[in-house]
Amino acid sequence: MQESENEAKASEATEIKLLSLIPPIEKMDASLSTLANCEKLSLSTNCIEKIANLNGLKNLKILSLGRNNIKNLTGLEAVGETLEELWISYNCIEKLKGINVLKKLKVLYMSNNFVKDWGEFGKLAELPCLQDLVFVGNPIEEKHTADGTWRDEACRRLPNLKKLDGIPVIRQEAEEDEP
Repeated sequence: MQESENEAKASEATEIKLLSLIPPIEKMDASLSTLANCEKLSLSTNCIEKIANLNGLKNLKILSLGRNNIKNLTGLEAVGETLEELWISYNCIEKLKGINVLKKLKVLYMSNNFVKDWGEFGKLAELPCLQDLVFVGNPIEEKHTADGTWRDEACRRLPNLKKLDGIPVIRQEAEEDEP
């Protein structure tokens, strides 16, 4: 990353975008740990296969890794206490192991991955702050949308959700007995 006199140093920037690079980024290397002030890191549309080297990003709130080759969610521990949004659509994720460390995660954009069953989907219930989920294009969503059960079942399993697949969640309040 080249810095000119007029631009802020990458190590001091709050937002870093490294999108669609030629040649593409293949790994998240140790140089990321110098981005101490970074609040939003965008590494979309590259060839990254695994999440790594986030330990220096003490202020990271938004991590954008869409359109890569990421296969799992390990490596997020270092940002578990700060990350509020994870944008990870169009990857190769089948299992959600490791997502439970994201205690402040409010937004998860995870469309077009390979999550197949409710057992994996259920791991999202371990995220106490999750309010906005995009899960379109995962095998589980496609199967249950075809059955007509997706929204009801997903919302039942994630009772704190306020938005699912871009549509607000409207919950029926339990009807009170009239006197």
